[in-house]
Amino acid sequence: MELIYDDVYFMKRAFQEAELAYSKNEVPVGAVIVVDNKIIARAHNLTEMLNDVTAHAEMQAITAAANYLGGKYLHGCTLYVTLEPCQMCAGALYWSQISRIVYGARDETRGCIALNSKLHPKTVMVGGVLETEAQEIMRRFFIAKRNLN
Repeated sequence: MELIYDDVYFMKRAFQEAELAYSKNEVPVGAVIVVDNKIIARAHNLTEMLNDVTAHAEMQAITAAANYLGGKYLHGCTLYVTLEPCQMCAGALYWSQISRIVYGARDETRGCIALNSKLHPKTVMVGGVLETEAQEIMRRFFIAKRNLN
């Protein structure tokens, strides 16, 4: 019998990636990409470590998933990410033609919704999965950052 996991299960895996980012002093955003109930990519923010503003969790996950699949399109895939994608990541997700995006917390100022970024017409986006947990890790991270300065 095949195990079928739900959005909460996979968001918890993305949250594990966010915790890794936090431990590396990166903005704590984590992502996983899933196809047929299998995680094919895991990633977290690496902008500080790589000194690269494009090294967001989503961008890292898109690249890993495309490499795994052997092609640039992510048809049939779902991205689970702890924070709503930014405009840059939404653009990359548009071009990847990913089927579904599930995010935890909204980014009211820099998120793709606030900035009215376009996603592929066939992409479905669902928000608010483990939203409280996603908000809390961001809050803890930025409080710690402010207290260090």
